[in-house]
Amino acid sequence: MSPMYNRAMVSVHCIYASTSGHTEYVVDQCCDMVRQAHHDVKTRRAEQAQPEDLLKGDALILASGTWNTGGAEGQLNPHMHAFLRERAKDIDLKGKQVAVIGLGDDRYHFTCRAADHLEEFVRTHHGILIEPTLRIINEPYGQEKIIKDWAKTFLTTSSRLRSN
Repeated sequence: MSPMYNRAMVSVHCIYASTSGHTEYVVDQCCDMVRQAHHDVKTRRAEQAQPEDLLKGDALILASGTWNTGGAEGQLNPHMHAFLRERAKDIDLKGKQVAVIGLGDDRYHFTCRAADHLEEFVRTHHGILIEPTLRIINEPYGQEKIIKDWAKTFLTTSSRLRSN
């Protein structure tokens, strides 16, 4: 049997907000790599997610683009904002292993600030950030190597989750 099949399967739950399709594209690229490593991956759009979805799986990925609505520039996608700041505001992540993906546009001063908001949510809700955040600036198309390199690092870290 191949060593890949000897590893315990890790379950990954990803909650993302995507309106233009950019964040969804990045999430799809990452999750495809994780699936190819024979891990169980579930994705859910933020507008469909329930607070308890944050607790599912061995690892959680949160992903959002940066928006300029609801206050100063550099906010979460409105769907992710409504999910984390309203519906899931009281959740306790209790040491949950979390990775973050943020997208942004360099035309704005607070480029990719959604990543900062997601990291803050994880910390203030007692989660543990397990990876350096993937920050994609501008169009994700053509940045597949960066995305895949991050996913490889995530795979290495998440594979250790089952043994801990």
